[in-house]
Amino acid sequence: MLPLNWLFVHLYVLIDDAIKDRTMPIPARPGPPPACTDAEILTIALARHLHGSTSEHAWLRQVRADWSHYFPRLPHQSEVNRRTRWLWGAFELLRTHLAAQVGQDPWQQIDTTALPVKHPSRVRGPDSWAGPNDLVAGFGRDVAHGEWFYGFRLGLRCDLDSRIVRSWEITRAAVNDRGVAQDLLEQAAPPVGLLLDRGFAGRGFARAQAERGTRVVLAPTRAERRTAPASHWRPVAVLRNRIETTNGEITEIMGLARHGAHTFWGLLTRTAAVLCAHTLWLVVLKPTNKPT
Repeated sequence: MLPLNWLFVHLYVLIDDAIKDRTMPIPARPGPPPACTDAEILTIALARHLHGSTSEHAWLRQVRADWSHYFPRLPHQSEVNRRTRWLWGAFELLRTHLAAQVGQDPWQQIDTTALPVKHPSRVRGPDSWAGPNDLVAGFGRDVAHGEWFYGFRLGLRCDLDSRIVRSWEITRAAVNDRGVAQDLLEQAAPPVGLLLDRGFAGRGFARAQAERGTRVVLAPTRAERRTAPASHWRPVAVLRNRIETTNGEITEIMGLARHGAHTFWGLLTRTAAVLCAHTLWLVVLKPTNKPT
């Protein structure tokens, strides 16, 4: 990863240019302009996830202590939170702009991963885990870790080769994977092929995708790995592991698994910021800077 001073400069120039040329339009707010610009707030948020800091408080304290000459008018953490939530759509605009610079792969993958949140019984005040369209937190099974969780589920549609996220959604914790896939594919051009886990298996789903011109290939089961020759299942399993790598980068390395949000809108903002940071790393930073 770039040294932190280079990262701040690189991000700020990229974001400021995107705001000025209306690639990332930000609606005007009433009142005088804030002392700390929107470009600075977005830069700090993206740099935090790219740097792998899981504590927002510790990150802002480090920025104030070591980088005050870059951000001399950084507001209090509560104001940073409010303004970052207000700017959540800017993360998504920047992510889609960056992703569009890379041609879409003909083969794609879809997967879901757990987004745990604190149960209302563990926090004071009313239940704040309510989103739009009657979306609420609930209990679900995290198959990857073999445990139950309370929260939501993040659905991702990624290119097989570049691993760039093409679309995403936050949905209920207990949800049919095929329903998530249909949502993520609804507004997209049909890919040539989809490499999916067994949770997406279903004749009706495969038939519907075939009618759109998309071939569905399922990852091998454990039983198939035990009984079939490795040459039959290993190539597909290796390719399927790419989306597991993407999930790990997003949830563990960039900290979405420890998001620290207290409301659904805070979770939405952090998710949009992490996915923007991940796309920025794949499209802009990774080609010229190998991660350490």
